[in-house]
This record gives sequence, C-alpha cells and structure tokens, in this order.
Amino acid sequence: MTFHPADNRYDTMPYRRVGRSGLHLPAVSLGLWHNFGDDKPFDVQRDILRRAFDLGVNHFDLANNYGPPYGSAETNFGRHLKDDFRPFRDELVISSKAGYDMWPGPYGNFGSRKYLLASLDQSLNRMGLDYVDIFYSHRPDPETPLEETMGALDTAVRSGRALYAGISSYSPERTAEAAAILRDLGTPLLIHQPSYSMLNRWVENGEPNLPEVLEQVGAGSIAFSPLAQGLLTSKYLNGVPEGSRAASNKSLSEDHLSEDNLRRVRGLNGIAESRRQTLAQMAIAWILRPQGKGSPITSSLIGASSVKQLEDSVGAINNLDFSESELHAIDEFAVESDINLWAKALEA
Repeated sequence: MTFHPADNRYDTMPYRRVGRSGLHLPAVSLGLWHNFGDDKPFDVQRDILRRAFDLGVNHFDLANNYGPPYGSAETNFGRHLKDDFRPFRDELVISSKAGYDMWPGPYGNFGSRKYLLASLDQSLNRMGLDYVDIFYSHRPDPETPLEETMGALDTAVRSGRALYAGISSYSPERTAEAAAILRDLGTPLLIHQPSYSMLNRWVENGEPNLPEVLEQVGAGSIAFSPLAQGLLTSKYLNGVPEGSRAASNKSLSEDHLSEDNLRRVRGLNGIAESRRQTLAQMAIAWILRPQGKGSPITSSLIGASSVKQLEDSVGAINNLDFSESELHAIDEFAVESDINLWAKALEA
C-alpha cells in the first residue's frame, strides 16, 4: 500500500535549531539502535516509521553496526526509504555513525580515517543514499590522533557524503578540542550525541560542563537513552517483565535494577503522575528543559518497539514545562545510578 503521510505532520511537533546552524531537529527523534534489525518483523518496523513521520518525527538516527546482525538496521531502513520515504527525502534528517566494532581486524573499529570513511561508504550503500545529513564519530579513539578523526569527518562533508559533522560520547574537554580542529578545517561541529537521563547526569559535570562547552562552540546536542535503557518507564515498577531488556540482559542488566534505583524510579513516577504524564513522557520532557548557562538539549532520541510506545514517548511534547518546585522534587530522585554503559568512552 502506497504511503501517504499526514498533511498535518508539522502542526504539533516543536523544532529546535541545532546550535548556531541553519538545521532544525524535532524535539523528539527516533533512533534505530534496537527494533530495526533482522530480529524484528519488517511490517512492525514500517508501522513505527510511518507513524513517527506522521507525528512530525522527521529525524531518523542510525549507526553502522545497528542490528542484529551488524548493518541490518541500515539495510532495512534502506528498504523502508525506498518503499515509503523516497519522495520525502528532503524532509528527512538521516544520520549514521562509525566508531564501534563493525568488521574484523584493525580497520573495523574506533576512529581511524580508513575506518570512518570506508564505513560511511558502506552505510550509504546499505541505505541506498547519496549522502547522510549527519555523520558522527561514534566514540573517541584513545590511540588515533584527534586531528585524524576530525579530518575524516571534514572529508566526509567536503566530499558530499555528509552535510554535517557530529561526535558522540566525547568528554567536555575532548569536545572543545574536536570543535576547534573542525573549525580550523572549515567544517563546524554541528552536534554532540551524549547519553543523558535523570539517572545518568554526567553531562552536567565539569567546569565547564558539556552544555556550556556546546554553547561556547555553537553546537547542538541530541541525548540518547533518555529513558535509561527503559528503566525510566513503568515497565519495571513491579519487577522484571518477560521479554524486557533487563530479562534478556540487552543494554540493561538486572544489576541496574537495584532497590535504590527502583526506589528512585518509583519516586519519579509519582511526580510524573502529578503532572498527568507517564514516567517516560516526563523523562523526555526533563531532557529538553533549559540548561542554565549551557546550551539546552536540541532533541531527545528515543527508541520504540511498537507504535503504542512511540506515541506515548512523543506525547511528552504536550507538557514540556516544569515549575521550580517540580524540578526540586525531581532532583531528590534524579541522581547518578551507575547505569552509564558509555562511561569508558569518556576517558579516552
């Protein structure tokens, strides 16, 4: 059946400018980390993508090794793009990344020029694209000179294979260094993609912290794992349900479900109920709040295993405002909870 998107798809979603660029992203973007590999039904993927676009979610975020197996999320997305979204390519922001394990040997990981540019070519081929809108260094490389990694991003943009350059899971200090290198090359840093949630608040640490650095260099940010790999939902309020990430040890282990963490989740759920939101909706809205002296988060990057879950998450846009008393109450429970799976990358 031919896809005819909703005529009102841009009527309700807020769009935010990415740093000091001309690009805007929806307040809620869709990540294809999970649920778009070969282990998920193709028609379910299609329904999620179609509904997302109808709701104004016009940014789809991928990486080379999303699956399983590696590469399959991009291959499947390429099929959806061909079947449904090709006429709307100029309405979409499509991003991909390289930096984690992709193929055997020394050239299929981290941040060398050889790996990043070869991976980008493979990603474009899998998706059937001439270019991606944003290409990221997925993580810092402790051994490759930062000049080489940023030089590869510059080449990706100058060659027309990407429109913008981004980085992910870089510390504030490395972010400032990367931005300076890219600025000197003539390809500004567009965006940083950090993990960030009410239970993983590392971006607020440091002098200056990450939002302050991004404000200084004119870059935006898109937070991934705003629901703490599913912990900040109603799913775990009463134990570990069968088929959940924690039950399958898939990016959330039962070790994360400590009594302290569950107490925090229950406390946050009570605040969400008082705001007439689900916990997931409040967690996403909280991500998008003002960041004091620093640049606010541009977009919250969600995942979705069903249309129902997608709709619940996007519903966060209906109440993005917080009172000072609400923020104070949230801070009682929203503390570091040892769930940052990407902490080691920040040490590079």
